[in-house]
Amino acid sequence: MELIIPAAHAASGASQPSLLGQLLIPVAFFAIFYFLIIRPQSKRNKQHKAMVDSLAAGNEVVFAGGLMGKIEKIDGDYAVIALNSTNKIKVQRASVISVLPAGTIDNI
Repeated sequence: MELIIPAAHAASGASQPSLLGQLLIPVAFFAIFYFLIIRPQSKRNKQHKAMVDSLAAGNEVVFAGGLMGKIEKIDGDYAVIALNSTNKIKVQRASVISVLPAGTIDNI
């Protein structure tokens, strides 16, 4: 009986999938995941880091909380921001989400 079963299995044409076929789908999923999620996020992080590193006194900025102000001075990882002529706050530089063109705050 043992000789008939392997012969029947072999006669049915069923074969083991190749190693290449088994590895192709996980590699394809990783490639899709990398190009749609990991790579764009990495590019955004690099752009944000470059923007934060380029901040200087006099720049008009918007923060993650929605506040707008002008940078008065930079203290390491922090910046002193003038919200108006009397109010100044100290915030982390990483909380800046965009740099506005000069004169934007005066025109609002």
